[in-house]
Amino acid sequence: MRAAVLGSPIDHSLSPVLHRAGYAALGLSGCVYDRCEVDEAGLADFLDTHPEHRGFSLTMPLKHALLELAAARGWEIDSVAARTGAGNTLTRLPDGSVRVTNTDVAGIVRALRAAGVGTAGPRPLRAAVLGGGATAASATAALAELGAESIEFSVRTPARAAAVHALAEELGIEASVGLLADWRPGEADITVSTLPAGALAGVRLAWPERFAQPAALLDVAYARAEPDLLAEFTARGGTAVPGTRMLVHQAVEQFLGFTAAAGCDLDTPEHRARLVAAMLDTLPRAVGA
Repeated sequence: MRAAVLGSPIDHSLSPVLHRAGYAALGLSGCVYDRCEVDEAGLADFLDTHPEHRGFSLTMPLKHALLELAAARGWEIDSVAARTGAGNTLTRLPDGSVRVTNTDVAGIVRALRAAGVGTAGPRPLRAAVLGGGATAASATAALAELGAESIEFSVRTPARAAAVHALAEELGIEASVGLLADWRPGEADITVSTLPAGALAGVRLAWPERFAQPAALLDVAYARAEPDLLAEFTARGGTAVPGTRMLVHQAVEQFLGFTAAAGCDLDTPEHRARLVAAMLDTLPRAVGA
């Protein structure tokens, strides 16, 4: 079986490391996972000239372009990808059809649940999302699945949050939009930062000495930068969930989808646990930690 991650730039992608670790952990010989530089203009041609690949993981800037191509060609688009406006996975099924999915939502949900975050509590779950782009849409859908009743989107330019604000309301979540500089860390039960590493540099935030209530943060950027949101949350008694956890859990979803399409159904709790463990184990070496 052959698969690959596509995007531009693509050299930084950890997907090959994760998928290859999964192959080794489950003893799958003969499986190949590549990394390919592909931009929006070249996506359709690349897919057409690589029919031997069973599946593709797609990163920026291809997530919306994939949905447009799927719609034009009549491919199956799952409800999560359609709702969030982002597809990060293409799978070629045994019958010759093509399915486009979004595994980022499942990655966020599973990463937070694995950290004990998002379980039912005695009061409504309040959430915050930093950013308003494609990943913020996935975060919104994930928070809806976790039971969030309200979300405050913090962005530099409020107009950028129009789409995610509308998505939250569509999902039955009370939504509001504020400026990034006005975000108050720890006031929400769960915060998901979808900002690039270092995007908050120079922004003066109102950090309390300690959080007054349990608060959790998932930072999807796996490159560390100042301010280090994970360290700041931990120092104040919060729960910090690294973006690498989301990366691993969404990769597991892709891995299981690709192998199932190749005729190898491995979606069991035991195999999932082994995949997560193997991928997490290989990450410190991959990122130089």
